[in-house]
Amino acid sequence: MSRQLISSGSPFEAQVGYSRAVVQGDWCFVAGTTGTDPETKTMPDSVADQATNALRVIGAALEEAGFAFADVVRVTYYITDPAYWDELGQATAPVFGTIRPAASCVVAGLIKPNMKIEIEATAYRGAMGDKSS
Repeated sequence: MSRQLISSGSPFEAQVGYSRAVVQGDWCFVAGTTGTDPETKTMPDSVADQATNALRVIGAALEEAGFAFADVVRVTYYITDPAYWDELGQATAPVFGTIRPAASCVVAGLIKPNMKIEIEATAYRGAMGDKSS
């Protein structure tokens, strides 16, 4: 089974030693992704804007790997303040509202003080109803 590594060009990938996403068979595992704007390299203040940026980067990684948001079966949100939960839905509901993957939200510290959210996702593209695994 081949392994495909996806890079988004983040300087943290080489510095820390990870891939934005790893495809292994029918699975795609997308690393925790923060809200830096992928074009301007700036961090917006709003948690919703940060989540939107993170989802753009995640979507690009999924697409490069041959997956789509519709393939996401698990998502984890890491937020730095529980008060961000209500605002988070502004960004996540348009993406996951009909897909409704299994989800968790953890309140945690992130590596930079201006980071309010980190999102990771797992996608699966195997045949539905496959009982062989």
